[in-house]
Amino acid sequence: MTTERVEEKVRETLHAVALDQVRAPGDLVEKVVRRRSRRRFSQVAGAAVAVAAITVGAVLGFGGGAGGEDRPVRPAASPEGWKPWQKDAPGAGERGCLVDGSALYCAGSKYDAAKFDANTGERLWTVKVKREGDGIDHPFAVRDGVVYAYRNHTTKNEPNGDYRGGTDLMAVGADNGDVLWTVEMPQDDRTDQAAMLIDGAVLANTPNLRTMSALNPLTGKEKWRHTWDKGTVCQRAVLNGVPHLACMRDVEKPQGTDILRLDPATGKAEKVTALPGGQQFVGTSGDRMVLIEAKKTPTGKGGAARKSMRLTTISGSGKQTSHSYRLEAPLAGSDVVGDRVFTVTWKGMASAYSLTTGKTLWTAPVGVKMPDTEALPGITSPVVSSGQGVVYFLSPTGDLSGLDLNTGERVWRGHVDPGKPGPGFMDVPQLLAYEDVLVVRRGSKIVSLLPHIGD
Repeated sequence: MTTERVEEKVRETLHAVALDQVRAPGDLVEKVVRRRSRRRFSQVAGAAVAVAAITVGAVLGFGGGAGGEDRPVRPAASPEGWKPWQKDAPGAGERGCLVDGSALYCAGSKYDAAKFDANTGERLWTVKVKREGDGIDHPFAVRDGVVYAYRNHTTKNEPNGDYRGGTDLMAVGADNGDVLWTVEMPQDDRTDQAAMLIDGAVLANTPNLRTMSALNPLTGKEKWRHTWDKGTVCQRAVLNGVPHLACMRDVEKPQGTDILRLDPATGKAEKVTALPGGQQFVGTSGDRMVLIEAKKTPTGKGGAARKSMRLTTISGSGKQTSHSYRLEAPLAGSDVVGDRVFTVTWKGMASAYSLTTGKTLWTAPVGVKMPDTEALPGITSPVVSSGQGVVYFLSPTGDLSGLDLNTGERVWRGHVDPGKPGPGFMDVPQLLAYEDVLVVRRGSKIVSLLPHIGD
């Protein structure tokens, strides 16, 4: 898919997003496509799969984690050796971060990867960018002493002075920052769909747009590959280390979606089940993938219609569970976290829905100052402390709120100076968790704090 066609598809997609009262801000399209180079846009959008991901992101967002059990909130406890810290990391943090144990791996305008001590904020090593580092990607996984991230592949100039884009998947030693190997990707897609860890390998969208290859995690050498037919688009998920695909025809109204399981050792494909219509991958919940189908349903006489949101979870064994949810107000954000879907309206009301029962568990004030309705994104993805029994929310202005995971009652509030905003998509803040500690990042500023329940 050409960059021009990607732009067209994104415009069509975002203008069409209107589930119930969920809407894309009027200038959202131009905020997405207004990049100073087409290379940067390609990293934002990717190909058809990434366009599908943007559709779901505008409605539900992405997330992961574990839901809490029905038990009282407990006070937060700091990890051994941790003290509150804040750091300005220009060039090393603007693109985002990933927490892994006591390490924080980030990326910025000068470095494709940088390691920080999560206890102290000390910078331990860096990997320099090639030419530019203003994408929206950052290290996405760590396993067995190896960090996986992306970097630019080429710097070939175009006649207009821009340069032809290219992306490498990169493996870096977690101890010293040495680049172990790189593999060229077929485009600049650096979304969650481009590469992911599976049992014994890295599953990457390479060497072409219709192929996923299992790469040796230590050498980058290909172990096996799976290619789907032309005119088909496949979304990817990993359940307990096993890769799965949700495949459909690349048409406006697909008739069905096939769910395939790939053997992580050989790549052999097995059809698990099929779902009607076009299903879009939202995220994972434990050993289940979460898919969404949106369709109109009548509301009674008069011809008025509303949109219903139907979520389906599919386990690795093929067990399906579906529930319909009705969204009562325009959403500023929504995420799948553990067994729950958390939504926040522009009016500042948070709700928790169960993926198991389909019921609304609670609705309560989110407890942070909401951004303007034209903001992109509306509100940062929440994080859940299942040990504490608290879900935490962050606003773009630095307001923090902790709600009881089981009742929605606010049990903590806080505030951090969000720092100077970064350019474009680098302005998107992050809320991360290091055990009970919260890590807030916006632009190049990173703050690590422990929420004191009862304050």
